[in-house]
Amino acid sequence: MHVLNIHEVDDVRLDPYQMPVPGAKDVVIKVKACGICGSDLSYIKVGGIHRRPGGVTPIGHEAAGEVIHVGKEVNDIAIGQRVVINPMQTSSYIGSGGPEGAFTEQLLVRDARAGDNILLIPNDIPYDIAALTEPLAVALHGVNRAQAKAGDNIVVFGCGPIGLGMVMWLVDRGANVVALDLATERRERAMDLGAQAAFDPTQIDLQAELVKLHGSARIFSREAVGTDAFIDAAGAPNILNDVIKMAKFQSRLVITAAYMKPVQIDLGAMLTTEMTITTAVGYPDEMPEVLAALPRLRDKLDGMISHHYPLENIIEALAVAATPASAKVMIDINT
Repeated sequence: MHVLNIHEVDDVRLDPYQMPVPGAKDVVIKVKACGICGSDLSYIKVGGIHRRPGGVTPIGHEAAGEVIHVGKEVNDIAIGQRVVINPMQTSSYIGSGGPEGAFTEQLLVRDARAGDNILLIPNDIPYDIAALTEPLAVALHGVNRAQAKAGDNIVVFGCGPIGLGMVMWLVDRGANVVALDLATERRERAMDLGAQAAFDPTQIDLQAELVKLHGSARIFSREAVGTDAFIDAAGAPNILNDVIKMAKFQSRLVITAAYMKPVQIDLGAMLTTEMTITTAVGYPDEMPEVLAALPRLRDKLDGMISHHYPLENIIEALAVAATPASAKVMIDINT
């Protein structure tokens, strides 16, 4: 077998792999599909996470597959079940610094628990669509943190896989969504998912466009846009202050992007808005809701996967995933 390991900064290799002997509380998953996440790319850039000197960081966590081994103390999980993993609930935090990564043919899941870190895939949902469950749960948590509801006017900064997932969930709730991204391909995907409009924010007067689409409001002597909530899935340092300058009274900003450096914000301008700035990370309890929604949203989800690669071509796939032309890059394994 093989597993994708980070060895050093920008040094990632598909290495030979010998899986440890599973314990009584463990299961083994024959991985069928695993998506490339932005965090995978970030880990590669920094040389791994929790990596000991001379060691490696196995990566990959958006996995779907078939149960092929069940430890004797594991309850309610059976060989042959089609499942996804919830890596945040695994004891080894699969793909984020522990001894296991899901870019492999067979994945050891330690301390497996049905309905917690092992979740059943709905009938007739293919493995590649099921593997979208984890990033879609991240997106849904961001939407939940924005308190989005039908009729809200919402702006999403960034239309990578997470941003596109947010556009999909927001449209599904009946919100009016403006999507922003530098890449034409990603803006087109946002429109296909039902966005009201999609712009390159560097090529327009964003505040003027939002006034046209969402209306306007006033805060003392300043004109504001009628946008109810903004979601930052891009991570550009100018976004926070740009939003503060045009935000209406008691609007909301949710940050889901990972900022590597501190960002200064204009608290004076923010004071008069009484706006809320908060963050969203992971998916505390959204994965079951996502899985239940997959059959209903099946047709929309096909368009979120831009590329398929076999495991042996994963280094090439990583390069494609780092380009703006991609959406979700899916690794097909054991197919």
